[in-house]
Amino acid sequence: MRSSDANGERPVGSPAAAVVHRLTERAETLATVESLTGGLLAASIVEIAGVSGVFRGGLVVYATELKSELAGVPADLLAERGPVDPDVAVALAEGGRRRCGADWGLATTGVAGPEPQDGKPVGLVYVAVAGPGGSTVRQLNLDGGRDHVRSAAVIEALRLLAERIHEADTDRTAAGV
Repeated sequence: MRSSDANGERPVGSPAAAVVHRLTERAETLATVESLTGGLLAASIVEIAGVSGVFRGGLVVYATELKSELAGVPADLLAERGPVDPDVAVALAEGGRRRCGADWGLATTGVAGPEPQDGKPVGLVYVAVAGPGGSTVRQLNLDGGRDHVRSAAVIEALRLLAERIHEADTDRTAAGV
C-alpha cells in the first residue's frame, strides 16, 4: 500500500516525490530517456500530483537506432560500444535534456534479462543525469528477475538525480545564491 499526503494526492516518501518536490522548489524541469525501464521512470514521476510544472516529457527508446534518431546519441558511439554503455547513458541524459528543453535529463540503459545482451550480463544497468553542472553516470549490478532489475533501476536513477540536486544546492549555498 502506498502512503499519501493528507489530500491523498502525493505518495509520501517516494524517491519520485522527493525529486519532484526539490525541482518544484528550484523552479527547474526534468526530462527522461529510457531504454530498459520502458516508461517506468516517467510513470513514477507523473504519478506525483503537481508534476506538470516540473516534468517536460520523456522518450522511450527501446530500439537501438531510436537512441540515435530520437535522443541524439551519436550513431558511431552506439556502433562501437552498443546500447549498454556508460557513455551512451550520458548521451541519452544529455539528449533528453536538450531535446525536451529541460534543466535536467535522467536516463536508463541496461540489460533487464532474462538473457544477456551483446555479451553484457543481466542486471548491468547504467543510470545517468545531465544537469546545469554537467553529467554523471552510475553503474549498477543488480540481482533478481526482469521486473526487479527494472524497478531497481528506476529507484537508483531517482536517487542519483536527488544526489545531483543536493550537490547543486550545496554549490548554490557556497556561491551565496
